[in-house]
Amino acid sequence: MSIYFWGAAMQQTEAKPARAVIRKYPNRRLYDTSARRYVNLDDLAAMIRQGTEVQVVDAKTGDDLTRVVLTQIIVEDAKGQPTGLPLELLRHLIVASDRAGQEFIMWYLKSAFDAYHKVQETLESGLSDVRSAALSPLNLMKNLLTGSAQPAEAELEQLRLRVAELEARLKRARRRS
Repeated sequence: MSIYFWGAAMQQTEAKPARAVIRKYPNRRLYDTSARRYVNLDDLAAMIRQGTEVQVVDAKTGDDLTRVVLTQIIVEDAKGQPTGLPLELLRHLIVASDRAGQEFIMWYLKSAFDAYHKVQETLESGLSDVRSAALSPLNLMKNLLTGSAQPAEAELEQLRLRVAELEARLKRARRRS
């Protein structure tokens, strides 16, 4: 089992429910009430990667155990890998036992993940632009060879507009950095 950053797998499929309630029993078994079956930590990790919002509740008391179970998933994943959360970060999490320290670390981690997600989206958008720009000359040649119904002037104008749009995006990206 491996945990991915949330930008990689937050797309939700139509067949999965938007939210799954998991009941945790004293014998440590987990029961998915929406699918009506027992699940394990790997199953929960897969559900989360597919975009399902998971809530884990204690079967007897109804207490919310989601945070504890998600932490268990991360810990189990780290056991089989030489990497995981850096030791220094883990030490800081333990040292920051006061509420203000924990809140700061959680804010920092959330900010770091948000920044990672934003960079990932920007890269995906840029790759899409590069892909369409690379395919555009091929489509032009294909249209020329097959005698496309669209006049060459109209296609040339589309290419000019696309180049202008890409140049504007590039200028905006340079201003940000």
